[in-house]
Amino acid sequence: MANTTAELIFIPAPGVGHIMSTIEIAKLLVNRDQRLAITVIVIKPLSANSGPAITAYIESLAEKTMDRISFIQLPQDVTPPIHDPKQHPLNTSIEFIKSHSKHVRNVVADLKSQPGSGRVVGFVVDMFCTSMIDVANEFNVPTFVYFTSNAAVLGLTFYIKKLCDDMNIDVIELGNSDTEILVPSFVTPVPAKVFWSLFKTKEGLDFVRWFTRGLGEAKAIIVNTFLELETHAIEALSHEVSIPPVYSVGPILNLEGGSGDGKPIEDDVIRWLDSQPPSSVVFLCFGSMGSFDEVQVKEIARGLELSGYRFVWSLRRPPPDQTSRVPRDYEDPSVVLPEGFMERTRGIGKVIGWAPQVAVLGHHAVGGFVSHCGWNSLLESLWFGVPSATWPMYAEQQVNAFEMVVELGLAVEIKLDYVKDLHNPKANTIIVTAEEIERGIRRVMEDNEVRRKVKEMSEKSRSAVKEGGSSYASVGRLIQDILKEFF
Repeated sequence: MANTTAELIFIPAPGVGHIMSTIEIAKLLVNRDQRLAITVIVIKPLSANSGPAITAYIESLAEKTMDRISFIQLPQDVTPPIHDPKQHPLNTSIEFIKSHSKHVRNVVADLKSQPGSGRVVGFVVDMFCTSMIDVANEFNVPTFVYFTSNAAVLGLTFYIKKLCDDMNIDVIELGNSDTEILVPSFVTPVPAKVFWSLFKTKEGLDFVRWFTRGLGEAKAIIVNTFLELETHAIEALSHEVSIPPVYSVGPILNLEGGSGDGKPIEDDVIRWLDSQPPSSVVFLCFGSMGSFDEVQVKEIARGLELSGYRFVWSLRRPPPDQTSRVPRDYEDPSVVLPEGFMERTRGIGKVIGWAPQVAVLGHHAVGGFVSHCGWNSLLESLWFGVPSATWPMYAEQQVNAFEMVVELGLAVEIKLDYVKDLHNPKANTIIVTAEEIERGIRRVMEDNEVRRKVKEMSEKSRSAVKEGGSSYASVGRLIQDILKEFF
């Protein structure tokens, strides 16, 4: 009897959030259909983008064994790509990923030649790995792109390319103005001030056009969202003939925790939360790249004291230099905090380093979340029914914040247009004041209408992935699409 295993090649971008999310969707697919097997090809990150915990996590993947999911770590070329100052820094990362094409080609050829192995039926590549579509084409198999952000941002990205290429609009001038534009994937006009910073420079826009062209070459785009959350955006995408079919399969979450290596920290925080009243604690956490200078840290501390609320604050130390963009933990956080802050807030709050985000958000004592608005973090907060106060920092987070606050009414604002340049941290001079922070904390803890909406969306997010739910059905259609030429 012929081998009836259909093999998918997964290629995540070399960032911990992207890899974790990719593994979760891989697990979802093999659990739904016994005929599928998946090989995850792991690219080691550039050292500038990784800290020791991330590197250790990625190294550990090759040792993992999951049912019908295997991991292959690619060798890394000795010479990292040289950054061209005329190009956006993201282009360096893209060139770095593209440089692994020959290794991917070898892995797939090797898989195909092994006796008894399944037939390779397609590639599933991260949104930043579309250069691998060329490799998939060589093997005559389709490519599905996994878009780790949301449907509204996907629609905005395609629309920006359309403004540039079809309507000859000066998007850079637009992006640096005070105007608002009507975008098909949003109901509310989108202010240019919340545009992805990529839209505001020539180098960034060149990258966006390349990036969107790659998305357009996919057989379909898999998006980590769900119909009930982004009804308008998903419907708008489905009506646009130039955009490949979109499968909304979310929320795809890793509910087992992150890449932190701080088990004692986790136990200590959870023990402290166990002794707090329900929904009484505000949790501040700014993602794997989130950190602030001392002036801003002191404003956050003052804002927390002014609010009077209990808190857990994940406070990270900015990278010491440009060789790394990953924050570290402080050995002694009191060196950047206002004098006496730790003593005055003893028993009321906890200042920690790396945070076990999922464990904290899922705790009954947590009632609000001050977030950098990474899409994974926002989906986690909705899953657990915890309203967010938005403090976006980089990438598409300003657009995520706008969607959550203005478009959907599922979050409150601290600052919608705060921007931190990861490639030049000293460029940002905006200071969010203690008073703004206090206001945001009070609103996220006291706005009962937002809390009610978030609780409703929490139930919808859990229903979406169950049998009979919208994302469950969408995953079924995706599997049919993958396998229809194989069986």
